[in-house]
Amino acid sequence: MTDRAQRRQLRDEARRHPPDAGVYAVRHRATGRVLVAAAVNLAGARNRFEFAVSTNTLGALDGQLGGDIRTHGVEGLEFEVLETVHVEPGASEADLRAELKILEAMWREQLAPGRGG
Repeated sequence: MTDRAQRRQLRDEARRHPPDAGVYAVRHRATGRVLVAAAVNLAGARNRFEFAVSTNTLGALDGQLGGDIRTHGVEGLEFEVLETVHVEPGASEADLRAELKILEAMWREQLAPGRGG
């Protein structure tokens, strides 16, 4: 199989099986502060998180946790998938992003301080 044919085959396979999307939380165990976000590729979000922790690179994480990280370190961070959205092949990215925005808002509300989340 040629290099071009192999790339085409991999691209077609990726289109048939898109990565799972969803909502995730990054929580600092020492402070309890939680960052809720959504991603069209949860595996990519987890990889960015793991890279940020392994290299102590704060720029890869949202600035909302920056103070906690500087005070308590990155060791206290944990990544948690809150909800997964299975992406159907051929689904509209705009529809997916709209659904993720709604789910993210629901999770932010549920995990808001003082709500017992």
